[in-house]
Amino acid sequence: MKNFRGIFTALLTPFDENDKINVEALRQLIDMNLKMGVTGFYVSGSTGEAFLMNENERKELLRIVKEAAPDATLIAHIGSINEREALSLGKYSKELGYDAISSVAPFYYKFSFEEIKNYYYRLAATAGLPMLVYNFPAFSGVNMGINELSQFLSSDMFFGLKHTSQDLFALERCKTTFPDKTVYNGFDEMCLAGLSMGADGAIGSTYNFMADKFVKIYSLFNEGKMKAAYDIQKEANRIISALGKVGVTQGEKEVLNQMGLPFGHCRTPFGELSKEQKDFIRKEITEKL
Repeated sequence: MKNFRGIFTALLTPFDENDKINVEALRQLIDMNLKMGVTGFYVSGSTGEAFLMNENERKELLRIVKEAAPDATLIAHIGSINEREALSLGKYSKELGYDAISSVAPFYYKFSFEEIKNYYYRLAATAGLPMLVYNFPAFSGVNMGINELSQFLSSDMFFGLKHTSQDLFALERCKTTFPDKTVYNGFDEMCLAGLSMGADGAIGSTYNFMADKFVKIYSLFNEGKMKAAYDIQKEANRIISALGKVGVTQGEKEVLNQMGLPFGHCRTPFGELSKEQKDFIRKEITEKL
């Protein structure tokens, strides 16, 4: 049984000048993160621009990561508003040997909770892997509280919850009610707060280039050294605040570009950063890492 506790990087996806997945850059990123002490990776999520990729590209991404990190704990995000695609990705994740699957709730059409619940159960049953519910109300538009989340966490098909929400009361209630389930904090800027409310670990996008900070926060928290952990969280939040001024995903890729990993830029409709924005990132983030 793989370890599902700890720090997981929500991987970015590098694209080359031909808009193809840059395999070598991705492998370099994975190696760098493993050296920084992450437990594993959350693959093909929104951070990885999954919704801007087709099914074959997402399968290619899943395969590359599995080959590059065979011993890490790997969670495949298979979420798609096209359920047939999600089911196909789930089956492929099983074939590759992933440890678990995950999905954001189906969005846009304002599905009923019963429809959302059935979607999750079908994915879990078809893939035959432990499933992680991805609760991200700000982006999905789907608000699930303890009553709704309990309908997943009470089943053996679901091993836990990725909670990307400011509602830390809900996080605590889920963990307290289902102590044997794994609960991850989702917002990087609230990592320490999430841990203090019972999270078993965290999944984040800024971990791509500063996972070492969050690995240290996690370690210090477990050692009871809250002040030291808080000081690192404040520094991480300074960086996150700077990213917010240029666009988080675009900014994260530019940091990696400046660190020497050719991550290119985000796919359209994302815009490219200006020279001024890139200079801002260099001054406020890269040179201070």
